Amino acid sequence: MKKKSSAQYYKENPESQAKKYAYQKKYNAQPEQRAKRAELVKVNRDKGTYGNGDGKDASHTKNGIVMKKASINRGSKTDMPGDRKTRGGKK
Repeated sequence: MKKKSSAQYYKENPESQAKKYAYQKKYNAQPEQRAKRAELVKVNRDKGTYGNGDGKDASHTKNGIVMKKASINRGSKTDMPGDRKTRGGKK
């Protein structure tokens, strides 16, 4: 049996989706998260990739800030220990 994606789950469970989005809104408004995003935007602007449609994104990794394809950066599972812990992987 094929597993459902999280997108399918949240589409079928609007109450869960609303709860998730409320949490994300609160989390992303934290000063630390705002500073982290601002840092990445600054790097993107400095490198000339901000808004030019090249598909590149600045990403925080264990090796510092690196440029990646945006599609790869969105679901990055191995860059940071926190990512692995959140997804239940090796610690």
